[in-house]
Amino acid sequence: MELTQLLNSVHAIQVTGEVQRRDVADIVYDSRKVQKNSVFVAIKGYKTDGHKFLQDAINKGAVAVVVEDDNAIPDDLITHSQIAKILVTDCRKALAELSKGFYKGPTNKLKLIGITGTNGKTTTTFILKNILQNAGYKTGLVGTIANYAGDAKVDSKLTTPESNDLNRLFYDMIQAGCSYSVMEVSSHSLVLNRVYGLDFIAAIFSNITSDHLDFHQTFDEYLNAKKILFDGLGSNSFAIINSDDSGSQKMIQDSKAKIVSYGVSDNSDYQIKNIAYDLNGTDFTITHNKVDYKIHTTLIGTFNAYNATSAFAAAHSLGINSNKIVEGIKSSPQVPGRFEVLGSGKKKVIVDYSHTADSLEKALQAVREIVKDKNQVVTVFGCGGDRDKTKRPIMGKVASELSDKVFVTSDNPRTENPYEIIEDIKKGISKNNFEVEENREEAIKKAIKNSNDDAVILIAGKGHENYQEINGIRNHFSDREVALKYLTK
Repeated sequence: MELTQLLNSVHAIQVTGEVQRRDVADIVYDSRKVQKNSVFVAIKGYKTDGHKFLQDAINKGAVAVVVEDDNAIPDDLITHSQIAKILVTDCRKALAELSKGFYKGPTNKLKLIGITGTNGKTTTTFILKNILQNAGYKTGLVGTIANYAGDAKVDSKLTTPESNDLNRLFYDMIQAGCSYSVMEVSSHSLVLNRVYGLDFIAAIFSNITSDHLDFHQTFDEYLNAKKILFDGLGSNSFAIINSDDSGSQKMIQDSKAKIVSYGVSDNSDYQIKNIAYDLNGTDFTITHNKVDYKIHTTLIGTFNAYNATSAFAAAHSLGINSNKIVEGIKSSPQVPGRFEVLGSGKKKVIVDYSHTADSLEKALQAVREIVKDKNQVVTVFGCGGDRDKTKRPIMGKVASELSDKVFVTSDNPRTENPYEIIEDIKKGISKNNFEVEENREEAIKKAIKNSNDDAVILIAGKGHENYQEINGIRNHFSDREVALKYLTK
């Protein structure tokens, strides 16, 4: 696409310099990735400012630079370099607009479903993908664990990638023959305009509890960030909301979309009834328009009944055959690190991503419901560094009250001292049923080796992650691998 044509995609205040009739090679926000004829967008980040690297981008052959600060680079240098300078009010929005234009508006050609909320996003995307594929639709996925363009897997570093990466991924999905895509939509991505300009046919709200307050500062700001997704829905779209969550009404108060609710509440459009589960899976009923649908999933727990029902409601609202939906839920595979049960003997280990107070509580309540006080419940968990500190003592309280034994350990301390994180956790613990073991492998080993023969051990916080980040360095570490190592010894 020529630069002259691409400029029609962006809301520019002013364009100076030379707008050359050359094909644009790429849209980038990282100056290290600039190649000849790239458009470089100078993003003001939290650690650095892209405006500092404008000269680098020009030296590498950028055909245009996009700036918020008109004085960041002299106009005479722009003229001398024979490139264009595009002045905008918001470089993140400009990146999204340019990327959408460059990749020819890919979400106009896909039926895109977004899932947001504190917990359940990953599982719901996997269930929805399986439902849609079971119904005969090739489906892409964007999420925490991995991205998929059809059957091709692309590793994921962010829950929601930057807008240029997203638009490229959606373009690749179309080339792979996808007609649907499901994606996790994080609160960060909404505030930072990573999903700006994307066309969603449906959005699901799972739930909201305290999280990411290191970034959003207050719970209301966090709530308002999630709301952005629903504010942007068109009148032909569907807003699928959890009627049992108090945040739902806030989500939809300004939405133009068709509202569809799910939950155990009597007024739910898709009502959940008769939930029963054990270590083999979950059975429940969904009632919609006086019709009962019997559901079975190998995924475990009340929270997974909610996840599956939200996926059912979204697919059904979009016209997918109900039998195909029921089959798709039943055949949905285990999501890595999401209440994943390990062990072939009496002793079981559950690896779960629960890293908020609410998700940890729900996971432990599910364990308690399964064991019926007949088996010892042991929990291994820590809290991530450089993240929301307010949840640490609450998680300590939850773990100690719902477990027989707790090993408080290190998670991803990042740049924080792991012992200071542990001290924050201990502030919420009033029972004397915990042990501190900073070394995560040693904590898992002790939990497995020193527990009863029929114990159920919950290893919480990291789930699918295969690394531990300490002082900015990621070292290989998998809760699943470590658990299997000591289960078999």
